[in-house]
Amino acid sequence: MSDHTAVYPHLLAPLTLGRVRLRNRVLMGSMHTGLEDGRDLRPLAAFFRERAAGGVGLIVTGGIAPNIAGWAKPFAGTLATQAAAKRHQVVTRAVHEAGGHIAMQILHTGRYAYHPLAVAPTRLRSPISPFTPFELSARGVERQIRAFVRCALLAREAGYDGVEIMGSEGYFINQFISAATNHRQDAWGGDYIRRMRLPVEIVQRTREALGPDFIIIYRLSLIDLVPGGSRWDEVLTLGRAIAQAGASIINTGIGWHESRVPTIATSVPRAAFAWLTARLKQAFVQEGITTPLVASNRINTPEVAEGILAEGAADLVSMARPLLADADFVNKAAQGRAQDINTCIACNQACLDHVFQNRRASCLVNPRACHETELVIRPTSRPKRIAVVGAGPAGVTAATWAAERGHHVELFDRAWTIGGQLNMARRIPGKEEFDETLRYLSRRIQTTGVHLHLGRDIQPADVLDFDEVVVATGVQPRNPRIPGQDHPKVLSYLQVLRDDAPVGPRVAVIGAGGIGFDVAEFLSHHGPSSTLNRQAWQRQWGVGDPVQSPGGLAPEGPQNQTPAREVVLLQRREGKLGSGLGKTTGWIHRTALKIKRVQMISGVNYERIDDRGLLISHGPQREDLRWIECEHIVICAGQEPLRSLADALQEQGRTVHILGGARVARELDAKRAIDEAARWALSA
Repeated sequence: MSDHTAVYPHLLAPLTLGRVRLRNRVLMGSMHTGLEDGRDLRPLAAFFRERAAGGVGLIVTGGIAPNIAGWAKPFAGTLATQAAAKRHQVVTRAVHEAGGHIAMQILHTGRYAYHPLAVAPTRLRSPISPFTPFELSARGVERQIRAFVRCALLAREAGYDGVEIMGSEGYFINQFISAATNHRQDAWGGDYIRRMRLPVEIVQRTREALGPDFIIIYRLSLIDLVPGGSRWDEVLTLGRAIAQAGASIINTGIGWHESRVPTIATSVPRAAFAWLTARLKQAFVQEGITTPLVASNRINTPEVAEGILAEGAADLVSMARPLLADADFVNKAAQGRAQDINTCIACNQACLDHVFQNRRASCLVNPRACHETELVIRPTSRPKRIAVVGAGPAGVTAATWAAERGHHVELFDRAWTIGGQLNMARRIPGKEEFDETLRYLSRRIQTTGVHLHLGRDIQPADVLDFDEVVVATGVQPRNPRIPGQDHPKVLSYLQVLRDDAPVGPRVAVIGAGGIGFDVAEFLSHHGPSSTLNRQAWQRQWGVGDPVQSPGGLAPEGPQNQTPAREVVLLQRREGKLGSGLGKTTGWIHRTALKIKRVQMISGVNYERIDDRGLLISHGPQREDLRWIECEHIVICAGQEPLRSLADALQEQGRTVHILGGARVARELDAKRAIDEAARWALSA
């Protein structure tokens, strides 16, 4: 392997922690995958093995509870017995055989637990769990501390190189630190010194139990982003104490899970919170504290990571979802192949959304993530000539994965560019990361040897000589059949997002699915995207400086933006708009539109369109007739499969493999399209 450390000298520099020498400064941050919860940990071992083989310096597992009270949910991953430690050995052995190091995160959820045995410093129910926790007695607090230490000892017995003690994101330890969730007046509550006693005791006792060489990472909340959160002087005080208590590394946590500020979604600027790690690093340097610090959140390219380290803002960088997207991220950077990295776009659709639905995590741009034992890319023993029609995400995935296996693949599209509807998604403010997916798909076509033909409108006769034909021609807008919809002021979302049709100052958007929200965001946005400007993004979401504002919430709150247009977003169904959006991102999209003063109306009937605008009514009785006066009406009322080619081929008796939107039209569902295309290619 060629050495390109000169390109990323800081990122690829080794780091020695006691007797452990990390090969680079990449820490694979903790993320729950759903593979931790079963008794058979071999799929988890395969998942981590690929990341270790891909060059990661130090892996941190998803959260493992130290006891039943700390469960995230009933029967969640727990390490409390020697039998459980023995089961984990398959994970640590796999990582070590691949040349990596791994730490296990000890996660006690406290009042965030989704079960009736939850415990917390004070009997206060969290807004993200229906269960009110039991308030711990002083003796109960001691039992929890001992559970942390016992869990760390068992982790060492299981072969882990270290543990990460989860002290951020609003979990159990964080709940003791905050005055908003800790109302105690005993030795574990009251003033800040007593509130921070719990994490210091846990780290100190863990270090005493495990000796000087075992890696202990502490996850410190640098900015809580909730009312009543910590001030910066308190964060610094705790950071000093944790370092003195024996932490090997201090990792950074950003925001509580109940915060109303997005912290890891695609609309968050890259490295949006590295300035906080830099501030802590500066304070540590001035005080002579040498404990390494980790920067985290929205670091998804080697260039961003290298920049953080080169500026001295941190000693390591944490990347979790980027290593879902590409297990070989580090190796590719080290080989000078950054253009081949499958970049995380922070969409949350297959990772966090799955986890919060009790499903196994994966990745929209890499469906093999967490499915390594079942989705295995093997060379074909019978190479075929395959025609793939449609160069959207499904078509490109099918073509490139099949070509990687050794098939001869020809890829066709009537457009003059690949990507299909991803080309519209990338234009939405806050979704600029889709550029990376388009770059990666284009690069994959080159590296796998797929023969690409653009500007070709394929007819059945054009694919007669192929062994297999894949139709991935996508979708077309559904006809909503509204009286007057042929009026000149009516536009489709394709005309707006693809064709740049002029749009007037007042707009009604029909349909509040993902496309409707995207169109409303696109039409209401004024000026450059705040995703590309950290200061503008902080103003938009009300993120302040924890030096002045406890918890880092600006006193003035989120700043409403002057919209480019007056936009009304409508849906036929009663209830909250955007209910079908991602579980972890829907609230972000709704809030973003509120900030832009978009009016949202549900439960409407579309009566007719004419020169005045759109006439609507409400309910089955079609009551409350009123006009929405506007210059343009944009229809985003769903899609239908575009499968005329597939139908024609099937009429001729040809076997056709229909993928993506051409098979099932459901919004811009790139996750499903890419996954089913990959699975088809592995079976071809």
